[in-house]
Amino acid sequence: MSIPLSPDPMHPDPISGASLQSMQNEAGSGSPSHLRLLLRNPLLRPLAALALLLTFDFFLIPGFFQLEWKDGHLYGSLIDIVNRAAPLILAALGMTLVIATRGIDISVGAVVAISGTVAALLIGGTVEMHSGVPEYASRIPMVWALAAAMGAAILCGVWNGFLVATLGLQPIIATLILMVGGRGLAQLLTDGQIITVYYKPFFYIGSGYLFGLPFSLFIAIGVFLVVALLMRKTALGLFIQSAGINPVAARLAGIRTAALIFFVYMFCSACAGVAGLMISSNIKSADANNAGLLLELDAILAVTLGGTSLAGGKFSLVGSVIGALIIQALTYTIYSMGVPPEVNMVVKSVVVFAVCLSQSPEFRGLGAELFGGAARSHSVSGKKR
Repeated sequence: MSIPLSPDPMHPDPISGASLQSMQNEAGSGSPSHLRLLLRNPLLRPLAALALLLTFDFFLIPGFFQLEWKDGHLYGSLIDIVNRAAPLILAALGMTLVIATRGIDISVGAVVAISGTVAALLIGGTVEMHSGVPEYASRIPMVWALAAAMGAAILCGVWNGFLVATLGLQPIIATLILMVGGRGLAQLLTDGQIITVYYKPFFYIGSGYLFGLPFSLFIAIGVFLVVALLMRKTALGLFIQSAGINPVAARLAGIRTAALIFFVYMFCSACAGVAGLMISSNIKSADANNAGLLLELDAILAVTLGGTSLAGGKFSLVGSVIGALIIQALTYTIYSMGVPPEVNMVVKSVVVFAVCLSQSPEFRGLGAELFGGAARSHSVSGKKR
């Protein structure tokens, strides 16, 4: 059987979510078609929402777009938003592939806690004297500590993948087990205490700078580019779309859907593991009680804001990144305006409600019927005149 090496033209582009066939058809037409192509682009709504939010910040937060070069790197509100959004971007990228296969992973926050806890316990920071100067050193080489933390995160993904792909458990139930048990395991490892890290090279992951920009941003960009290349240049993107649209038909067509689902859950946990390293490095400690708390909900919201369908099949990596930036910008706006943090949860719930409505076929059909009926009545009344 012949397997295509790139997504089918009739299927959505896994990078942007737009239909490749419609893009090709519209590109061969005149300028009015380019306008229709722009309006039909699934990235238009999240980009418009992000632009509207940044415009709102420009008028209400003094110096929001101001950047300052100090101590060899950039400072500013935009830099803070990007730096804080990097862990969420990673979690959203992993969640995108899971949702594209009609799954869900609500254990992301627990995996973040496990990864950060393992790294903090192994690195720690013991005092050593060098030429009479006290310096902190890692308990074991940091490379091995990071490898152990990522290994723990990947094992969590293996567990989720085994429950979903092999045993056939419902994804929300399978990942709920790790959501509860994983955070409990992280708390057992730390005895419910906050583990402080004193080893300075570890801080570079979450709070270091490269070429004047946050190092965490380069990690997120690197992961995005790797995933985007795999989705675009190999058949993996088409397989994920096929498994999400119709897993039975995909299996009959020769796609190993069980192995594919196993892979996406493992990848999602790996992304959460890197996010956990970023968060623990940024706060210079491991807080098993609060690290990654509700991160899975933010990741799901970011994915849906970006245009990925909760019904599976259609997904957009760029849209998920934009969704993560929207959430972080919204959080920054609320905190900068002095609004109580509880309001942030209310705003997110409103956004989730609006997203669910926008993806409901019944709601869209009702809106089209109402506007279509209004347009018909207007045309009829015009003819009578």
